This record gives sequence, C-alpha cells and structure tokens, in this order.
Amino acid sequence: MEITCALVCEILLAILLPPLGVCLRNGCCTVEFLICLVLTILGYVPGIIYALYAILCVEREPRVDHYDTLA
Repeated sequence: MEITCALVCEILLAILLPPLGVCLRNGCCTVEFLICLVLTILGYVPGIIYALYAILCVEREPRVDHYDTLA
C-alpha cells in the first residue's frame, strides 16, 4: 500500500471527524459509512477506530465498466 497525500488527509479527517474520512474513501451510501456513523454517535473513540480500519484495511471495490467489449 503506497502512502499518498490523499491517504494522509483521509486519516487526519478520520481522526477529527470519523464519518467524513470514511465518506471520502468509500462513499456516503455505503455500509462502512453507516457503521462508522453509528459508532461515532455511540462513542467517539470506537468511531475513530472503525474509520481507521475502514480506510486502511477495507479494499475498494473495482469500478464496473458498463461498456464491455463483445469480442
């Protein structure tokens, strides 16, 4: 895993506002975002821990190309 400026910014946002860091990484309507939001509401530290896990360990799904070639 290479460390880029975007990843560092996502980690900093995950420490300050955990759902925002997860939202930037995975999107706002994903399971990871909703779990992070609930954990942050229940307790700030569990939200941070899950946000860091979601940013660093959960792989993004590859984009589906709707225009596949026929041959």
